[in-house]
Formats: sequence, C-alpha cells, structure tokens
Amino acid sequence: MLNQGINGNKVLNSLLGDSALLRFDKDVLGQAGVKYVIMQEGINDIGFGTLPPNPVTDPATDVSAAQVIAGYQQLIAQAHARGLKIFGGTLLPFKDSFYYTAAGEAKREAVNAWIRTSGAFDGVIDFDRVLRDPDSPSQLLPRYDSGDHGHPNDEGYAAMAKAVDLRLFSVPNGR
Repeated sequence: MLNQGINGNKVLNSLLGDSALLRFDKDVLGQAGVKYVIMQEGINDIGFGTLPPNPVTDPATDVSAAQVIAGYQQLIAQAHARGLKIFGGTLLPFKDSFYYTAAGEAKREAVNAWIRTSGAFDGVIDFDRVLRDPDSPSQLLPRYDSGDHGHPNDEGYAAMAKAVDLRLFSVPNGR
C-alpha cells in the first residue's frame, strides 16, 4: 500500500507540489505492483480557488465542479488504460475552514454527487457520509475534526479507514 498524498495538493493546478494530473504517471502508474487506486482529492482545487490573490494562490486557479470532474475523468482514463481499478473518495466537509465559501460548498456537493452517481469510478468510498456532522452536513463531525475544520484528526482518519470496504480489492477468479 502506498500513500502518495501531498498536503495542499490539487487535481488540476500545482500549488504545493505538482498537481495530480502532472504526477499521476510517476506517483501511481509508475509504481510496481499497483492494482488499485483510491482518489480522494479536489477540495484544495475548490477551496484555494476562492481566496483573494496572494503569493500562494492565483486567481486563475478558481475552478468549477465540471473542471474538477474533467480532471478526474482524465485520471480514471489513465488508470483504466493501465488495467487499474480506481475508486472515488468523496470530498470531506470543510465549513469553517480558512477557505470555505458557500460557492465552494456548492462545488463540493456537485463533485460528490458526480462521484456517487456517475459510475465513472470502479467504486465509491463515501468519506463525506462517514465524517460529516448529520446536523450540519457541510461541517466535519466535531469528534473527527483536527481543529482546522478541513482535515480529520486521528479518530477521523481511523473512521475513514473503516469506511473502505475491503471487498473492493478482491480479485475475481482468484487471480
């Protein structure tokens, strides 16, 4: 099992390290023995795009839900071309984080709806459903919040791990 996550990473635009589109070939497809991919990325594309221009962000990086989805479609196509199964992880709630906006929340909801219903991924891992506050679905459940309102704490990451149905990784015909 490899974890190729990078803090602050985006699907479409590079910020803290190359974007997922730029690094997917090397970090995923170029790794020996890879059979499955869990893609859970995109909230930084949405959130950082809402910030005013500054040295870290660029107003040109404001993206739509459709653009994030188009990025996923490219990554899905690359994974499938290599015979890999790729599973979509829904984006976590981020209300009260430093880059939350109502417009960003609408994008997150649209992206999650697509992940859940498009059938483009080989399966869905609904991290949003597991970690969101049922009384305020755009917010992390307080017991899972690291304190920045965007990242889970250790208990939240454990809940995410438990949300992964290991049957997704079974190989038909015993191969």
